[in-house]
Amino acid sequence: MDSIEKKRYRISEVQEMLEIPASTLRFWEQKFPDLKPSRTRGGTRFYTPADIEKIRLIQYLIKERGLKIEAAVEQYRANPSGISRRHDAIERLREVREKLNQLLKTLNSLRAGR
Repeated sequence: MDSIEKKRYRISEVQEMLEIPASTLRFWEQKFPDLKPSRTRGGTRFYTPADIEKIRLIQYLIKERGLKIEAAVEQYRANPSGISRRHDAIERLREVREKLNQLLKTLNSLRAGR
């Protein structure tokens, strides 16, 4: 995932960053009361880094844990900090796994070169 560097992001940027369709983002806004990006007078949505983190947690609940929208809303409402810690731990484990796989590939290529 891309790092968050700006203060505000358009929906198209968030969609690209998190690989989530804009229609899904708009739907999640309706279902998750905490997810309310600011809007211009013209209706353009702007997401903050905090909004993007909320979306990542929602994405984790729905896409990775496989929860239905109602269950994800309930989980998010009941324990957002617990979900955040679990999500962060899983992301760190994925990073470690990727580094270990890279080391294994390097080791195997060194062995093959003997």
